[in-house]
Amino acid sequence: MPGQAPDFGKNMPRFSANLSLLYAEHDFLNRFGAARADGFKAVEYQFPYAYGKLELADRARSEGLEVVLFNLPAGDWAAGERGIACHPRRVGEFQDSVGLAIDYARAIGCPRVNCLAGIKPSGESDSRAHETLVENLRFAAFALQRAGIGLVMEPVNSRDNPGFFVTTTRFAQALIEEAGNDNLKLQYDIYHAQVMEGDLAVTLAENLPRIGHIQLADNPGRHEPGTGEINFPFLFRQLDNLGYKGWVGCEYRPLTTTTAGLSWIDAWRSA
Repeated sequence: MPGQAPDFGKNMPRFSANLSLLYAEHDFLNRFGAARADGFKAVEYQFPYAYGKLELADRARSEGLEVVLFNLPAGDWAAGERGIACHPRRVGEFQDSVGLAIDYARAIGCPRVNCLAGIKPSGESDSRAHETLVENLRFAAFALQRAGIGLVMEPVNSRDNPGFFVTTTRFAQALIEEAGNDNLKLQYDIYHAQVMEGDLAVTLAENLPRIGHIQLADNPGRHEPGTGEINFPFLFRQLDNLGYKGWVGCEYRPLTTTTAGLSWIDAWRSA
């Protein structure tokens, strides 16, 4: 209805706004209010650690928003690091980062965090990086489980992030199986999966029992649904038919402004 914000949590799927990419025309703390004004009931973001945990908790609470996801600390992001979980020489740093994430998640009321495996360090063998990652996932899954917080791990495409250690659903699921803790699940990013493997509907169906969170962006360009090749209305109906009950994080770069590009929500509902 003109002049009325759409309710993005009323029907399945339930969409959360990733504030690290959406509403970039606003200062970060003002993005909460912008998301709520556009009808979102939940938000997520990549990293909260530049802000006080109570400040973030208060901002979400004041806007009536649920925070559903953020990442474990991922090293020096500005310098190109994309996670440290596969770094054999930084295990202590990784374990400390889990403790920091628990502090933030408890204060904010966030039910899950994501682990980025990272780019394999130069000179390290695949086997040592693999072993380190599995041990770190075990540690994190157990520590987070004790705190009542879930853990997910996300395969990331190697086109945008050359050298990223975990790039496919199959490899991620093998690592999850090896880690052996039910508190660890898959974060399925539709954009990354389309770049690396395609066959999205089948892969979602085959892996749904172990999917703890889903994110989306269209391909190419990582923009909003409807700007690329992915048939999102079909995938959304697939998620409904499969009975997915979780959130779908909108982690894309809007072509113009976030609000101007949200017509894809209404488009899929009428498809």
